[in-house]
Amino acid sequence: MRARAPGKIFNGRIRGSAPKRHGKTEETVERRHEEARRRGVRLFFTGVGGQGTLVATRLVGEAALAEGLSASMSEIHGMAQRGGVVESSVVVGDIRAPIVAEAQADVLVAFEPLEALRALNRCHAQTKAVVSTSPIVPFTVAAGQGTYPNLDDVLRELKDKLAAVVALDAEALAREAGSVRAANMVVMGAVAAMDVLPIAKATWDACLRKLFPPKLYDLNQRAFDAGFAHARP
Repeated sequence: MRARAPGKIFNGRIRGSAPKRHGKTEETVERRHEEARRRGVRLFFTGVGGQGTLVATRLVGEAALAEGLSASMSEIHGMAQRGGVVESSVVVGDIRAPIVAEAQADVLVAFEPLEALRALNRCHAQTKAVVSTSPIVPFTVAAGQGTYPNLDDVLRELKDKLAAVVALDAEALAREAGSVRAANMVVMGAVAAMDVLPIAKATWDACLRKLFPPKLYDLNQRAFDAGFAHARP
């Protein structure tokens, strides 16, 4: 779903100051932050134009910033206005290169199942993935010039090659939340629940409020929460 215009991003990198924390979990949080800074977490996003892939990318950048982490963002290529494939990446941590190259993605975020399969070359054996099972049939298939693979076969291959896969019908969950257009936030809620980034749920929620205008915030928060609940262990 469309969000507010982005804030300033300097050379594709945004930085923030770590929020103040109190309580016995502070040491654990700081340790996870330090590990993320040192090792980095590379996320690769893939979807089809109109699915909100780039909005989801911005949400991760904003949330990392709010947690005091650095984030480098890059749109690999995109055809959002023509319904083509849109790919982007976010690298969280003190790593200069914003591009997620072959076999580098720690997290695969796929808004369309076939695009998840096509992005396997970006992944490695320890990659974790969140995949929407809602297919968008390519024009060539609709025109009778090809076939769409069986969804069960797609998910089986993903699970065989990756460390963990959370598959969810993002469109159905978004429809229950109020609009299928919020399916991207369902997927992002699942990403948050996987705990692949040292970002608190409250931080994600605050960044959603910042990212979306008031008339769209409630819908996107509901969609995010639906994805979070679906993927939470």
